[in-house]
Order: sequence, then C-alpha cells, then structure tokens
Amino acid sequence: MLRLGYPVPRELSTIANRHSQELLVHAFRKSLLGKILLSLPLAALLGLTLMPAATAQIGQSLEDEAVVWLQELIRTDTVNPPGNETRAVEYFSAIFDAEGIAYETAESAPGRGNIWARIEGGDEPALILLQHTDVVPADEQYWTIDPLSGDIRDGYILGRGARDMKGLGAIQLATFLSLHRSGVELNRDVIFLATADEEAGGFFGVGWLIDNRPEIFDDVGFVLNEGGGASQDEGEVVFGVEVTQKVPVWLRLTAVDTPGHGSSPRPESSVTRIVEALYTLQQNPFPPRVIGPVADYFAGLALDMGPEWAPFYNNIEQAIEDPDFMARLHQQRPGHNSLVRDTCSMTRMNGSNKINVIPPDAWAELDCRILPDKPSEQFIAELDELIGFTGVEIETIMAFTPAISQTNTRLFQAIESVTQELHPGSRVQAAVSTGFTDSHFTRDLGIVSYGFNPLITVPGEHTGVHGNDEQVPEARFRRAVSDYYAIVRNVVID
Repeated sequence: MLRLGYPVPRELSTIANRHSQELLVHAFRKSLLGKILLSLPLAALLGLTLMPAATAQIGQSLEDEAVVWLQELIRTDTVNPPGNETRAVEYFSAIFDAEGIAYETAESAPGRGNIWARIEGGDEPALILLQHTDVVPADEQYWTIDPLSGDIRDGYILGRGARDMKGLGAIQLATFLSLHRSGVELNRDVIFLATADEEAGGFFGVGWLIDNRPEIFDDVGFVLNEGGGASQDEGEVVFGVEVTQKVPVWLRLTAVDTPGHGSSPRPESSVTRIVEALYTLQQNPFPPRVIGPVADYFAGLALDMGPEWAPFYNNIEQAIEDPDFMARLHQQRPGHNSLVRDTCSMTRMNGSNKINVIPPDAWAELDCRILPDKPSEQFIAELDELIGFTGVEIETIMAFTPAISQTNTRLFQAIESVTQELHPGSRVQAAVSTGFTDSHFTRDLGIVSYGFNPLITVPGEHTGVHGNDEQVPEARFRRAVSDYYAIVRNVVID
C-alpha cells in the first residue's frame, strides 16, 4: 500500500546537531505566516487533524519530540508473540501523514505490519535506518511499573522496548524527520524501515520483505541497526559498532525407545538417551578459537583493564591455550567466553506426560551460537559426531549464515570522526555480538550492516533488556538523538 501524506504546517525550534550549531529550519516555518498557521485553533478551523505525538508543539526541540515518540511507542502494544506490529505501523503512518512523507506498508500475516519511507537523494548507494517494532513479553508481577507505561521516573524512561529497540527506533525517526524537514540535498537515498518479528527470528519482517519486497534493498550500501552500544567507565567513552554476530543454530534432539511402566525401568529409554546426550554435551565444551574481529575487540577492551585481565585480552589467541584462564573467563565473564568458542544452551526438554509412564519419545532443544567462520552444516555434523552414539536425532529448527561487515567504509569513518568530535577522548571499536539481529539478513545480501547506538551506559546501570524494569536515562537519550543525527548527516550530505 502506497500513501502520500499531506503536509501540515509546523514549527521546529532547533534541529540537532546542537554541537555544530546548525539550524536546519524551513523558511516557511520561520516566517510570520508559518507561525500564524501553527495555531491549533486555526488549524482546527481549517479542518486539519493534528495528533499531539505526530506534530511538534511551538518551542519543542527535536529531543522533546523524540522523548514523546519513545513514550508512545512503548505504549503501543507490540509484544511478540503475537506481535501486532501493525499497531506501530499505524503510529508511524500518522506521523508521516502529518509530515507529508510518502510511505508504503505491508503485512506479512494478519497484524504483522512493516512500514518503509524514503527521502530521495543522489546516486550514492542508499542508507537504511532499520528497526524492529516488536518486543519480548514482560511479566508485570516482577516490574515496579506497568511495562507498557512509558512513564518517566527518577530521570529514566521506563517500559518494555525502551532499549530493545524502541528507544533507538525513536532516535532513527528523529534523524529521518530532521533530514526531511531540512530540505538539504542528500548524496544518497535514506530509507526508514520498521519491521516485525525480529524477536522471533525476523521471518515475518526483514526476511519476508527480502522475499516479497526486494526493491526496498536495491542499490543499498549501508544499514544502521541495533547491536552496538556505548559505555563510559572512569570518564572514557567507548562506542562499540557491531560488525558481526554469532550465528544462531537452534536444534531439537529427539530420542525414540521402548515405552513402559515407571515401576520397571529399562537399561535405556528415550529419556535416558536424551539425558546422556545432554550430559555429553555439558562435559565436552567446544574448543576455543579466535576470529579476527574478536581479537581486535579483546585488544580494544584490554586498554581499559588492569593487570589481572589486560595481558590475556591483549593476546587472546595465546590466552585461550591456558586452561586456568579459560576457566576463569567462563566463570567470571561468560559473555566474553562465548566470543571465543561455539556454545549450546540447553533451554527446553520434554518427556512423559505422566509420572509413572516411560515415554516412547523424548526431546530437548538447544540454543546454539557459533562463530561466523564456518557454516552451520559443519557445526551440526561435529555435534552429531559428539553425541551420535546416544542414538538421538538432530533436527534443525533455525540456522542462519555467517557474515562479517568490513570497517573501511565512509559510515564507519563517520562514526569514528563525529563521536571523537562530540565526545573528545572517546574511541570506537568494532564489536562482535553474542546475540543476533536482523543484520544477518542484510549482510547476506552483501550490504554493509552495523549495529550502532550512541546511547551511553555507565557502570552498574540497570538496563532491563529482556528483563524487568527496562529503561533508558532521559538526559543521555536526548544526547543520543543529536549524536545519531550528526553521524548520519556526515554520511548523507557532502
């Protein structure tokens, strides 16, 4: 569906970047006539419908708007399952209508909405600002606030999705609208793309769009997505840019054997076969190895570490040969341990539906994540060699392909130069994610895709990602709005 919104006159007091002191304001909006037309009573007389969240109020800054957008996106229930991301599509549609921006929408299934809009520019390969609008469930009994409230408390904006990833989504919206409102000539198209289903694999979102709306990705050179982050420790700010991620390989182990009564256990059963396979897996962790981006990442981390860790991190290829170090790494820093080996987490099991029945079949599911230097088929073959003696069958539930984005690009250089200017003394380092994002889809298309979010996190700060009381600090969120715009502007305007 293609829709073209009709422009509504409005004022924007200041468009970030506040650091370069640029004011990108339409002449009409600064004129006396423009200010008169911005009167809400007059707008009503003219028959114009203005949504409070979709239109700026007089005196509002871009950061003010972004806070409201984030709050209202949090209040838009897109918990997956079931998703209902069409609700977010409707929210963005209202904003684009008010701004006079053409956009398209598509449902991959009932309620599973996706939306994209484009600001046309020059002939350079396009930039996509990619976000997913679905969020994981939240158990209200463990929260101190309604998970979908979007309320501000003690300087923090709270709610499911505040960090993953409606916060970054609101930042991307602010950048996209700023470029549109400015009217400045761009050297490339900029595409706003908000999709469904990332939290469940992206098959109703980016995966579906690649198969059914491939034109969105034609002549695209860069994608900016979630996955990276910024941290501040003892005054130093480090911006991580995710360039690759461990590849998810989700597997089901199934065993079949003779059923019977629980009072007469057999030497082997479907359940004992599953238990033996899982025990073998637990007792035989995959051997450690280091890929290039991980070595660079650990070396960057070593710059901020004391003597207990720095020598090992600075030469991680050698450190993984030390069993004592590897045991300490696994115990104290399991996330970093996961970056130097393939892993499998045992997450689900099922056997009999009655306590006194030995079942004919049993199963267990594994969330495996492999380093992106080999295909999933090779990993599954190695796993089958390890546990095949138990008689279990391995079924692949989901497996992605590996890909790594290079850093010798204009976008990566812009992240480096602009963050250094805005945060003197800061540094940028390529990062590897243990989780997965929709970037694996776009990397498979050959598109350079980075996970980047300039929102700065400080040590000990509660984030609540996929947990309780998810939140972002309002002041630093506001700063991230202008920082993100400055970086994107550096890439899309010559």
